Formats: sequence, C-alpha cells, structure tokens
Amino acid sequence: MTSAPQQEVGSFVLDSYAILALLDDEPGGSEVSAILSSGAGELLMTYVNLGEVLYWTMRKRGEDRAGAALLGLEEAGVTFVPAELSLTLEAARIKARHRLSYADAYCAALSRLTGFPVVTGDPEFSQLEGQIPIRWLETAQPAAS
Repeated sequence: MTSAPQQEVGSFVLDSYAILALLDDEPGGSEVSAILSSGAGELLMTYVNLGEVLYWTMRKRGEDRAGAALLGLEEAGVTFVPAELSLTLEAARIKARHRLSYADAYCAALSRLTGFPVVTGDPEFSQLEGQIPIRWLETAQPAAS
C-alpha cells in the first residue's frame, strides 16, 4: 500500500525537472503536486526554467498543453522570476564552476540568492550539494557516495 504524499510546507525554487515530472506523470510528480497545492510559502521559478518546461511540453504534447501547464503554474501561485542582472551574474558564476545546463545554473542561482531549496530530481544538481539547499524528489535522489 502506498501512502499519500506528505503535505509540503515551505518556500521552494522549482526546477523544470520537477514540473516535467508532474506533467508527464513520472516518479516524483505526486511530491511536486503536494508542494504546489500546499498553499504555504513562496514558489519561485525563473523564466529561463519556465521556458524549458514550455518548449519541452510543446515538443511532446503541443502548444495547447504548454498553455495549460503555464496556466496551472500561475493558478498554483508560482512566481516567475526574470533573469535580471544579479541573477544572471550568479548563474554565470555557477555555470563557470560546474558542469550543468545553463537553465539549471539559473535555478541554482535563484536558490543561492533566496536560500530556498531547489525541488529537483536532476542528478546534475548533486555537484551543488552543500552549496545550495536541495529538496530531492524521493524517487530521484542520487545514491550516497
């Protein structure tokens, strides 16, 4: 018997990985759903990461589905953060020092600037453990070394 996901309380930075897990009904998607429906704390996502969700959804499911995804995120109270200078400089610093995608660097930079944990299952973030807080999706947490 599987238990229902715990109700998440707190503020988070959402990685595109987390939203795509929810939209594609992949492992970790129910955890993301619980975070989005918690109603407590701030939910942040950079426009760069939003763009990643939208283009991926357009490719796999079409523009209508991407529009529905955007509407769902807005209705869940997600605040989209523009790539302003301070965020862009921090993303550049992270990207210069680590092998991860540019979009992931923006997500990590927002986490570093706010102190909010990144919600992700993307193994690229494992190299940032101890540098930013990470809320690993349960089924995607990297193995301990």
